[in-house]
Amino acid sequence: MSAVASGRVMAGGSAVLEATDLYRFYHVGDEETRALRGVSLEVRPGQLTVLLGSSGSGKSTLLACLAGLDDPDGGMVQVAGQPISRQAESRRAALRAEFFGVMLQGGNLIAHLNVLDNVTLSGRLNGKPDETGATELLTRLGLSERLHAFPAQLSGGETARVSLAAALSHGPKVLLADEPTAEVDLQTEEQVIQVIEDFVDEREGRAALIATHSPRLAARADRVLHLKDGRWQDV
Repeated sequence: MSAVASGRVMAGGSAVLEATDLYRFYHVGDEETRALRGVSLEVRPGQLTVLLGSSGSGKSTLLACLAGLDDPDGGMVQVAGQPISRQAESRRAALRAEFFGVMLQGGNLIAHLNVLDNVTLSGRLNGKPDETGATELLTRLGLSERLHAFPAQLSGGETARVSLAAALSHGPKVLLADEPTAEVDLQTEEQVIQVIEDFVDEREGRAALIATHSPRLAARADRVLHLKDGRWQDV
């Protein structure tokens, strides 16, 4: 496992998210894909960790297992010291709601809700609606003119930014995001990176793990980890 420190203060304290020896295999007919092969990881409060790797390296599978959206075939994931792997779906959903903000490439938006309603949904479900905070977050992401648009009316880059806002809006402890800077120009990329950096806070116990192809985002991270063929790669 490799790590690159940037100018940010390195985090301390106990891991808020921990994965141990994760394995995940997929089978299509007689073909077996080994998406994860013994991956271990710790994410500590105050850490911005970037995950690099080519398409098919296992990045998206790792994020799904960490969030409890997929179960590993071997190994264990814990969040705040509590197991999320191999738990009942109701338990995994409760842990996700309490600790995680999740943005996957497939999108986490509901088609019949507009942008603002999508972003405030998690807060409303938790009894903490915050339309003002959601509007401010969307404005910081350059989306102030798109509050009442629907997902089908958004570009790819806009969809990614709305999905990021929806993942952050309820105040999670861990952000797991897949390509949050996809399909944006350099100015917008900087806005997205700043929002992620501001979210990460050791005193508040917040951390982020971001899968990306962005060199600019990688340069701002506390750690850069490289995944290849389902394993950590030293570079």
